[in-house]
Amino acid sequence: MANSILEVDVAIIGGGGAGIPAAIEVARAGGKAAVLEQADSCGGTAAISGGGCCIVGTPLQKAQGIEDTPDLAFEDWIKWGQGAADEVWARFYLEHTLHDLYHWAETCGAKWVDMKFQEGNRVHRWHRPDNNGLGLMTAYIKTAEALPNIKILTSTKAGQLIMKDGRVCGVTATNSKNEPIEIHSKAVVVATGGFNSNLDMVLEHRPEFKKSKVMEGSGFGAMGSGHKMIRDLGGYFTHMDHIWFYVYATPDYRDPQGRRGLVFRLTPGYIWFNQQGKRFHNESLTGGASATPALLRQNPPHAWAILDTPMTAKMEVADPYYRDGDKVRTDKVQELLDNSPYIKKANTLAELARKIEVDVESFLATIERYNKAFDDGQERDPEFGKSLKQSKKFDSPPYYAIQLFPLARKNFGGVKTDLRCRVLNKYFDPIPGLYAAGEVAGMAGGHINGKAGLEGTMLGPSIFSGRVAGASAAHEAGFGPGFIGKPNRPKLD
Repeated sequence: MANSILEVDVAIIGGGGAGIPAAIEVARAGGKAAVLEQADSCGGTAAISGGGCCIVGTPLQKAQGIEDTPDLAFEDWIKWGQGAADEVWARFYLEHTLHDLYHWAETCGAKWVDMKFQEGNRVHRWHRPDNNGLGLMTAYIKTAEALPNIKILTSTKAGQLIMKDGRVCGVTATNSKNEPIEIHSKAVVVATGGFNSNLDMVLEHRPEFKKSKVMEGSGFGAMGSGHKMIRDLGGYFTHMDHIWFYVYATPDYRDPQGRRGLVFRLTPGYIWFNQQGKRFHNESLTGGASATPALLRQNPPHAWAILDTPMTAKMEVADPYYRDGDKVRTDKVQELLDNSPYIKKANTLAELARKIEVDVESFLATIERYNKAFDDGQERDPEFGKSLKQSKKFDSPPYYAIQLFPLARKNFGGVKTDLRCRVLNKYFDPIPGLYAAGEVAGMAGGHINGKAGLEGTMLGPSIFSGRVAGASAAHEAGFGPGFIGKPNRPKLD
């Protein structure tokens, strides 16, 4: 028997990029929501992300003279997804990005500050919020906390979904004091994220990585708990082997088990070497459809990112430990550089080559060719075509080598849902009272991106599907009209 029972209209499992927007929708519809977050604070994987979202037709685009349309974005999306994307969900998202993501975020206090070109897009449409994913989630969390009909339960671990008379009507949980509780509701939204912080589950779906080192790389709560809850009730999962791996990542030396990795950003000048002392890739292309396959083709499947001291000054590490609000903790970054056994430091390039045990002659010759491109005033690296505009010569010791391994970051597959985010069974019938959003739903639909996703098509759809799920669950609970939204082109709705 549970120690206590909490009665709400909608229970939401997970306080990340999908769960918090879902709660906001429930509350604004007039319903009472409870958010169960197993960590001691909300934010999830979204809070440690770059925060970029794929958005179409924005003021930022127009200010730069960029003409973009949902049709153009859809073509890029489908091509990048290698024919496996859920076209209905992709369309649904793209048609709603301007008003129901960009402007909606602004109503919550978020600010979009710039754009960046990303692989696979014909125009700039990757929009970055102020202070990256942490800034975006902070705005959403503050909005949720200000609404009186949202109760956020941190350090609360969900257990099993409660079924009664053929419908989902709540969830069991354990609170911060390890006491059992029950959340009774008229509908439940599962927004638990992916499973990329559960290495065993990653290897279950991608067994080929058992032969090499791969790291956990999502938020600490991304353990696949929601997947199990839904599977136990007959939810239908699809494309579970479609996992997005980052390669600009190195093991977290503070993790005693050596399973977690750290993603580092804003190091455009670095170049990558394999264990034979040779470059193998255009390092400006960091996506999972380009950089990851390139790294995995190396023998062994890892690489060394080479930097000099000025390059490290721009380095960001996507982990709260290395940030103080919107500021990078450069002292903590230096702590990582000085203490990680996966990072080598030397006063000469030859010494660095010996420390990482690569062919010294090949290593030095490669860097000499790279440096000569700057001396010759070339705009691109002659070996791989990388733009040199944001790069520099290697001429400022000490030099660093950061060992790179694949890091499991995002799940493109998940439970099948309809356009109301209702969870579907193997017959594609909805399970009454059960909704899913974000990564547990493959960002919705089960596989909105297909085999690969353009940057920004993970976080953006997670937020959007959270809104859809929250509004739909609230409607089932007797509040609001469901998700209406405002499409970019109203005539299409």
